[in-house]
Amino acid sequence: MSTVLILGGYGTVGREAAAALTRRPGTKVIVAGRDPGRARPVPGTTALRVDAADPADLAGALDGVDAVLMCAEIDNARVARACLERGIGYVDVSASPHVLAEIEELDGLAAGQGATAALSVGLVPGITNLLARVCAERSPGGDLRIGVLLGSGERHGPAALAWTVDGLGRLGGSWTMDFPAPYGRRTVHRFPFSDQYTLPRTLGVGAATTGLCLDSRLTTVLLAAAGRPAVARLLRRPRVRDLLLGALGKVHLGGDGFAVTVRLGTARAAFSGRLQSRATGRAAALLLRDLPALPAGVRHIEQLVDPVAFLTELAADGFDLHLDLHLDPDSCGDR
Repeated sequence: MSTVLILGGYGTVGREAAAALTRRPGTKVIVAGRDPGRARPVPGTTALRVDAADPADLAGALDGVDAVLMCAEIDNARVARACLERGIGYVDVSASPHVLAEIEELDGLAAGQGATAALSVGLVPGITNLLARVCAERSPGGDLRIGVLLGSGERHGPAALAWTVDGLGRLGGSWTMDFPAPYGRRTVHRFPFSDQYTLPRTLGVGAATTGLCLDSRLTTVLLAAAGRPAVARLLRRPRVRDLLLGALGKVHLGGDGFAVTVRLGTARAAFSGRLQSRATGRAAALLLRDLPALPAGVRHIEQLVDPVAFLTELAADGFDLHLDLHLDPDSCGDR
């Protein structure tokens, strides 16, 4: 029997991961949050009240735990350290570069304790990292272009919405990329996902840039407008930010589909389906299954698993994997 503790387990990603883990024989799943009484229970799991910001509370929650899945951004490096010091495996779905950089500094601790910390586990970063490795292995050299199309009609928790709003205006630039049907060619706008910061180091590529668009063309235009420096400064005002977050939580234009695509030289790979939170949760659950057999230390997902095998197994859970590995250089509109 292995025991997995999910911190932030009542969010959309945590619930998806928990649901997948409960179907695995011999796995006990503990879903933890600061106020589980206000959340819908996850069938087949044990609920636990945990304030991850309280070291004593966290220490008690780790008793008897084999692995921790972190689905929130609450002093992640401190939580990771608490796990690794006890030889507990750690998996993080964060997409914030500074969060992952802080955890990377714990590599020596993890290796010394024989524990594994897996970072960039989810859709973006995560599936995008694995697609990038597939392309880099088949078309070495050059720069990575990563496109992320998210469904603006999917419901997200407050933390996810806040992360998106706070990222507007932090990076500039736009370009077009081809996505799987039914989306086609779209304009994406550079967004501060962490994959573009880690992939040049982990894959040895020249550079990586990640752009975001939404399935609704109207909301993509609004996204681009919000990214302008003057508008972004306005959104950093607490009252304006709170009003926008409230509106985004109520208005859902578009569908719940997603697609991510990666291009490097003559290789292109893509992954698509419905519900980005489901893809992230299922990817995390799949990685947790393999965690005990992975090498000790702090690594990103593309350094830990075979990308094609992992993506193929994940796709069998209701997603679509697209590998176009020998494209004519002039056949693609990505630019």
